[in-house]
Amino acid sequence: MSKPVSPPPVSGEGGQDLPAYVSNGLIGLRVRCQPLQAGMALVSGYVGEDPERRIEAAASAPYPLAGDIAIDGVWLSDLGHQISELEQTYDFACGELTSRFVFSARGRRVSCSVLTFASREDPTLVCQEITLGVDAACELQVRAGIATAGVLGRALRFWRDTPGEAEASADGVVLWEAAGELSRVGLAYVSQMSGGAAAEAEPTRPALDASGLISTYGFRARAGSTYRLRQITSLVPGALHTRPDEQAGRMVAKARHDGFDAIRAENRAVWDEIWKGRIKLVGAEPRWQALADAAFFYLNSSVHASSCASTSIFGLATWHDYHYYYGHVMWDIEAFAVPVLTFVQPQAAAALLDYRFRNLDRARANAKLMGRAGAQFPWESSPSLGEECAPLPGTAAWHEDHASLDVARAFTLFADVTGQGEFRLEKAWPVLSGVADWIASRAHHGSDGYEIRASMGIAEREEPVDNAAFSNMAAVVVLEDAIRLGERLGRHVDPRWRAIADGMAVPRRGDVVISHDGYRRTEEKGATPDPLMGIWPFGFALPPREEQATLRFYLDQADRYLGSPMLSALYGAWAARTGDRALALRLLDEGYAKFESGRFGQILEYRPDRFPEQPRAGPFFANMGGFLSALLLGFPRLEPSDAGPEAWGGAPAVLPQGWEAIEIDRIWVRGRPVRFIARQGEPARLIPLEENFS
Repeated sequence: MSKPVSPPPVSGEGGQDLPAYVSNGLIGLRVRCQPLQAGMALVSGYVGEDPERRIEAAASAPYPLAGDIAIDGVWLSDLGHQISELEQTYDFACGELTSRFVFSARGRRVSCSVLTFASREDPTLVCQEITLGVDAACELQVRAGIATAGVLGRALRFWRDTPGEAEASADGVVLWEAAGELSRVGLAYVSQMSGGAAAEAEPTRPALDASGLISTYGFRARAGSTYRLRQITSLVPGALHTRPDEQAGRMVAKARHDGFDAIRAENRAVWDEIWKGRIKLVGAEPRWQALADAAFFYLNSSVHASSCASTSIFGLATWHDYHYYYGHVMWDIEAFAVPVLTFVQPQAAAALLDYRFRNLDRARANAKLMGRAGAQFPWESSPSLGEECAPLPGTAAWHEDHASLDVARAFTLFADVTGQGEFRLEKAWPVLSGVADWIASRAHHGSDGYEIRASMGIAEREEPVDNAAFSNMAAVVVLEDAIRLGERLGRHVDPRWRAIADGMAVPRRGDVVISHDGYRRTEEKGATPDPLMGIWPFGFALPPREEQATLRFYLDQADRYLGSPMLSALYGAWAARTGDRALALRLLDEGYAKFESGRFGQILEYRPDRFPEQPRAGPFFANMGGFLSALLLGFPRLEPSDAGPEAWGGAPAVLPQGWEAIEIDRIWVRGRPVRFIARQGEPARLIPLEENFS
């Protein structure tokens, strides 16, 4: 297997660029250019009250890998301007970020290298190794610990010793409660100093103070010697343990026993496995492979089988100047991320869907609150309980109700691809039947058939519309899925489902499916290609003439939409469905590649040249998931169903101009590893591998 393309090294302070994002799907860190200065940390399931909107939101946790250096008593944190030669490299092959800089004080120079990673094998652990060298003898002090300064919330308790034990098993443990007393997270860390005299240094460990919980090592450093401080911190959300600080203490004690090197090696081994799902673009320009590798890395970084609250549209990344969406779980995850993950990391996809299934009762309650039957999943779902938590007054949540359709479709796709009978019976059927019942209560019989009135569709306009094309098309697909699954399982299928599926109104103007009743090109967000989303990836079947007419109608308006979030990444695949390979390549560039900006290949929500007024917010998973879905499903015309996988690749692949093939060494289909090949002009092939996997 060839190694993935890592982004080029970056130098300097970074300016407006977002800091590096390091995550394992349970914990996410923003690591600054000078990595010992506290960045920002999110933990799956850890939430607090947003200080402005007073709603539940993902909350920043104490920063788990803080540090500092002093030369002859002068601290780096006090003289940040005396840093030089800042450089960072990110190895996507193993998720390791390496930062280097020089700190000068009192006529001495300390060369510093900092390795940071989040363990995928042990998902509560984040690890850091600080390697130091001095140009002349000096008194050197090095700190490691947990930073709490500026973090909303409060410490409920901490301890340095281990109750009942003569020797402490951790440097320190703290229980932190979020603002609004909504949840708690436990943190515990261990540290170890090595190298010459440093190995004999005993750290000082004062009580928790306003800056956090810190260990400080002091020793006489010599020129030519290398000193190393290693820190491992465990973060345990209260969503996974009722006494998370104690469990963090257990996890970090185990980590100390296992050792830093073993944890690092295990993390690399897990990434080796994940990268077997790398999407290789044969014949494409090298920049496309780099873009594909970056999207694959960030998506897989941000999910884990241990994820307890799904993931947000930015994964587990946040920064000071963007906070909208509040870490809520939204339809974009099921629509754009779950399809790819189902093939490359099915255990993580299962965890994302399990969040929805666990909170199915909240979706049923939400439907009741709206005066409807069945299950209506929230527009902005709270990470803790899956309830509606859109900012007041909740305008979007009034009419943006297609989220239920996206969730249901993701359950169908996962069931079809994995073939798991228990999943179909125990999880997919309750979700699909609940959403089908909701559709039956949401649709009204009118003169043109069944209608869904006062809906928002994908375009978030000021006013709702009747018969938003995407919502109606998606409702038909979900009803068909529910009928098919119910009949397969021998369950009662409400006859209303078939009547609505057969009689649903889909607004048309001639052969073109238009966005909604009364649609005008010049209206607010009139170029939004939501009917195309209904065609693919949702799978609403249109006669060939109508499909081509609808595709061309919206492709002709592409320049008015490109640069907006979500659907821009799909334009290349839509163009390919018309057979125009040159247009597919151009629109893939305009609709995805130009969203890349800043350090380490992060894809922003808005294209910065088209929307310079928008915050630089990323990595944005609707854009990345849409791009990866186009590579895996869109261009190859792979259409999973409950039929045998050999039937999924019926239509010939149409790839962007110059591309010869899309290949993946291993994806997972029906619980088996298979090789994926989609060559230009040929149906995609799924080839079973002669490998034994547990």
